[in-house]
Amino acid sequence: MADRHPYSPTPGGISAAINQFRKSFPTTVTAETLKQLGIAPKNESYVINVLRFIGAIDKEGKQTKEALTVFSHHNDTDFQKDFEKMVQTAYGDLFALHKDAWALDGDKLIAFFRSKDRTTDLVGRLQASTFQLLATLAGHGGGPTPAAAKPRAKTKATKVVRSQPKDSNLTLQSSIDKRNIGLTVRIEVNLPPAGDQDTYDRIFRSIRENLLNAK
Repeated sequence: MADRHPYSPTPGGISAAINQFRKSFPTTVTAETLKQLGIAPKNESYVINVLRFIGAIDKEGKQTKEALTVFSHHNDTDFQKDFEKMVQTAYGDLFALHKDAWALDGDKLIAFFRSKDRTTDLVGRLQASTFQLLATLAGHGGGPTPAAAKPRAKTKATKVVRSQPKDSNLTLQSSIDKRNIGLTVRIEVNLPPAGDQDTYDRIFRSIRENLLNAK
């Protein structure tokens, strides 16, 4: 048994290895074996540690007689029953303290592994999730439950109203009723200095007739 309880950053690799070995269990299991099978890329050593810890393989990576018997079961119930014994034996210290360790919640498992192995919070969580996964494969519980993602807060759309400056020419022009626009025309008349009264009368008469009274 390893000095510390094993863990894996990718629990799926453990499931893949065990399911594969139930179909075909190689005589020797090494990191290279897992690479060839495409199991737990770059995390092969973690899976090897778990398999060694539960007694599926020995220190040299060779399959054990007990594991060969357990993994040869075709029926799921038979496999779970014998696999349960392997896991319970491997985690003897946990079951010695908690008779029904299968039912422990994540926090209690983390507390146990951190206290027992003096591990960090992260490693303790991985150790707990690894045990929960093995427990599931042995027919107990529903496996590690990932933390639920917090729902994203809905943001309320804010309508931005852009106001125009009060003295803006655009505002002033838009407020004018085009129908009431007035037009002022300034007319400058240069009277001839030598003109007489008749001349002046004719000029003003022409202005009145052609400009002032024009429609």
